[in-house]
Amino acid sequence: MFTKKKLALIIMMIMFLAVGVLAAEEEDLATTVAGMQETYEAAFTMIWLVVAAALVFFMQAGFAMVEAGLTRAKNASNIMMKNLMDFCMGAIVYLAVGFGFMYGTSASGIIGTDTWFLIGADFSTLRDYMFQVVFAATAATIVSGAMAERTKFTSYLVYSIVVSGIIYPVSGHWIWNGGWLASMGFHDFAGSTVVHSVGGWAALVGAIFLGPRIGKYIKGEDGKVSVKAIPGHNMPLAALGVFILWFGWYGFNAGSTLDGLAPQIGHTAVTTTIGAAAGAIAAMFTSWIWFKKPDASMSLNGALAGLVAITATCAVADPIGAIFIGLIAGILVVLSVEFFDKVLHIDDPVGAISVHGVCGAFGTLAVGLFATPAGADYVGISHVGLFYGGGFAQLGIQALGVVSVFGWVVLTASILFGILKAVTGLRVAPKDELMGLDISEHGAESYHGFQIFSNQ
Repeated sequence: MFTKKKLALIIMMIMFLAVGVLAAEEEDLATTVAGMQETYEAAFTMIWLVVAAALVFFMQAGFAMVEAGLTRAKNASNIMMKNLMDFCMGAIVYLAVGFGFMYGTSASGIIGTDTWFLIGADFSTLRDYMFQVVFAATAATIVSGAMAERTKFTSYLVYSIVVSGIIYPVSGHWIWNGGWLASMGFHDFAGSTVVHSVGGWAALVGAIFLGPRIGKYIKGEDGKVSVKAIPGHNMPLAALGVFILWFGWYGFNAGSTLDGLAPQIGHTAVTTTIGAAAGAIAAMFTSWIWFKKPDASMSLNGALAGLVAITATCAVADPIGAIFIGLIAGILVVLSVEFFDKVLHIDDPVGAISVHGVCGAFGTLAVGLFATPAGADYVGISHVGLFYGGGFAQLGIQALGVVSVFGWVVLTASILFGILKAVTGLRVAPKDELMGLDISEHGAESYHGFQIFSNQ
């Protein structure tokens, strides 16, 4: 017979059992929800990085249009072939060894030592290759503009292999895979130095080894050198290329958050936009003062200069900082183009050395000037910028990185171009240069029936 005490005890036991079952179900539910959330975030990041990689890949078309537009009609097909094949050659060699050198297991912070051909790689590693190979291709393709209109196609193919397979990945390992520069606190969010300065400094070395185009610099009887402008054949094409590059840059910078749900995606997109706009404005007014007319090619390069400069700082600078970074880059690119052309007499048909090398170095240094406390906290650097009370600590680290990468690229590119010049030759014959590389190298005209030949 149930007494009141026994009945109360049974009721309490049932209640405890019910509570236990509910708690277990709630815990299972929480675990399930957490797993679903993790899967959702992983899937969204997978989609985001592949889309961002596609945007960066489209920048190859932008480079091709800019370089073709700013050079002569008789070399347009040659430019297309170089921009096509440096990606195709680079994609294979970066798969074979480049990705491993850059993201493999680090040997003393200097170089990666495994992950060859991505053998046995999981889906996330394959995704990372896809996102990174388009950056490698960007570094390689920068050089084609500075070496345009006089470079042997075969030598350019060899160059593309070495840059994508060795030169770019090794210095990239130092910065983006926890290498010795990263361990010191060096920061380059999306590649002002890792990508753009590597391409720009290699372009500088290549242009020096090649020498100027025929008729570019003419030495008079008095010993003075006169500089002859060699205009590009299609400014609308060059402008289209700049707009394509600007569009693709959102994948370049915003994609470098590496997280499809990161709120900083919007921040990096805004600073990228502001930096490019300020760069174009500054270059326009600088050229207006310098040449008495607002120069279209300088203004277009000003937008690219702003994009290159903001690439390192897009996550650490605020919009006001982005304005100043873009303005400085826009002024700097005009002065730099004039310096290399009129003072050093280094022939760079598209201004690649100034846009990518010089403004890439400036943008990297700008981290040490414009990094805000919130930005520094997000990217994990210890020091804010000089203009935010951080002193010269971060600026010094950034300067060390700029100088180190400059030295690495100049050394390795000099060896590469020196060997190519001695073994296969870098430059086409004078008659082929005058004829145009479309016919001499590829056997076809870019504008059949409209080609105009000259002795320039």
